[in-house]
Amino acid sequence: MHHTLRITEIFYSLQGETRTSGLPTVFVRLTGCPLRCQYCDSAYAFSGGEIMSLEAILERVAAYKPRYVCVTGGEPLAQPACQALLQRLCDAGYEVSLETSGALSIAEIDQRVSRVVDLKTPGSGEVGRNLYANIEHLSRNDQVKFVICSREDYDWAVSKLIEYRLDARAGEVLFSPSYGQIDLRALADWIVSDNLPVRLQLQLHKILWNDAPGH
Repeated sequence: MHHTLRITEIFYSLQGETRTSGLPTVFVRLTGCPLRCQYCDSAYAFSGGEIMSLEAILERVAAYKPRYVCVTGGEPLAQPACQALLQRLCDAGYEVSLETSGALSIAEIDQRVSRVVDLKTPGSGEVGRNLYANIEHLSRNDQVKFVICSREDYDWAVSKLIEYRLDARAGEVLFSPSYGQIDLRALADWIVSDNLPVRLQLQLHKILWNDAPGH
């Protein structure tokens, strides 16, 4: 079957977040997203992009000789051929991660992929889109991410962490401060004082490059 995907960009940079933070990574950014989170930093990927075949994408990725590849968006799972792309990247021997909003099912996604699933907080404006059925499909290779916009978001995230025992299901639970919206030190203090089994994640790309698109 001839698969094509709409691609916003393919670039090589440092991974700015998740458990491979700081490691050189090829990013394959798919176009389009059904969500509109208020803090979105990749709205330029909502439309446009170019149609590429799987072969062309794999060729572009291989040219960088990476160890790590991250498929992101937009919302990559909004494109049906994303699944085939992930499989082919795993088959090629890369360590592959997928960044997804958690609004679409991860059930069929290749288990070799580290699936980074956002649980959208109330502060995102899209909390109603969370597909909680995804939680039962999580493995220790996967990661759950909360983007925290306020103390209310923090309390909500803690309640979900406890309710679903997320630290026992996923390999990592990430609490990421919404850039410029919450005091980093306060979030760090809350995590420590509540002794949470989570990782505070700062977005390295925003610190390094002030978040210009393409980084």
